[in-house]
Amino acid sequence: MPEMPTNRTTDLVRLTLQMLALGALIAASFWIVRPFVVAAVWATTVAVATWPILLWTQSWLGGRRSLAVAVMTIALTFILIAPLYIAVITIEGNVDQITGWSKWLVSVAHSGPPHWIEAIPLLGPRVAAYWRELAGSNPGQISDKLLPWIRTLGLWFLSQVGNLGLLLLQFLLTVIIAAILYANGEAAARSIRSFLGKLVGPEGVKAVELAALAVRSVALGIVVTAIVQSVAAGIGLAIVGVPFAAFLTALIFVLAIAQIGPVPVLIGAVIWTYSTNGVLWGTGLLVWSIFCGTFDNVLRPLLIKRGADLPLLLIFAGVIGGLIGFGVIGLFIGPVVLAVAYTLLVDWVSEGEMVSAQANPADTPE
Repeated sequence: MPEMPTNRTTDLVRLTLQMLALGALIAASFWIVRPFVVAAVWATTVAVATWPILLWTQSWLGGRRSLAVAVMTIALTFILIAPLYIAVITIEGNVDQITGWSKWLVSVAHSGPPHWIEAIPLLGPRVAAYWRELAGSNPGQISDKLLPWIRTLGLWFLSQVGNLGLLLLQFLLTVIIAAILYANGEAAARSIRSFLGKLVGPEGVKAVELAALAVRSVALGIVVTAIVQSVAAGIGLAIVGVPFAAFLTALIFVLAIAQIGPVPVLIGAVIWTYSTNGVLWGTGLLVWSIFCGTFDNVLRPLLIKRGADLPLLLIFAGVIGGLIGFGVIGLFIGPVVLAVAYTLLVDWVSEGEMVSAQANPADTPE
């Protein structure tokens, strides 16, 4: 009998050390794979969202998974290369026109601000006053004024080049991991179902299926909305005659996928239209730009709800909250987390109501 406290103390110490060792092992493992977490999340999202396309491609290729994986991997790689290639070709093929624009900007700077600049609320008078000061300066003074801005712009450009390199590396990791998931997707899904099934029971398997459905629905909403948004904006750019309308439309599509939207491109197009084609065309493009920049807030949640039978308010909160909390990847994480939590909560409440009804059969209608 006197040995029992000693044994309990020994067991408690052993259990504490085991928990500490397990926690240290988990923390060390996470620290090692930390550089690959973002790429793994993106690759899983891409693989889940495009899994039906993979199965269709595999069927079209006679059931050969290896060829289907190769086609999907090449397609993912092309998605990155195509915008960069179009951008480089467009700039290279229009060097003379870009040079002419730079000279035109210099002449515009010396000519003074147009009258409509001062009519802009709040910032208009200040911009016009600075423009007049710049127009009355000699080339040396202009260089002194623009040098700090040029230095800041150069530093920003160098930082963006570094970010672009990191982005390309992340994309390469994403493509590699997505190819692995394409090749072994069924085994990975079985492992996740088995793990969650043991962790939380049958609800875990349902949560996995719901998460996959939510990811596909969000991807459908984002891609279709980006296509509609870029096509609508491109039509407006083509009608008013904005240069490089095709390139700007492709840029708008990329910005829409990244959830930045077409507004940065359309602002420049509206300014160009006002200065070149007059107030009527500029106002028309401004109204169309406002429409193109805002209708995605309605279309995207509706498309997501059509793919996943979830409350519209829940989807909207998941998309917006995920975007604010986690960035672009949060567009997928937010709805998935809220969808799984909502479904588990509904199942738990429904199970409680069923147990209550079974315990009180007199309360049920005959």
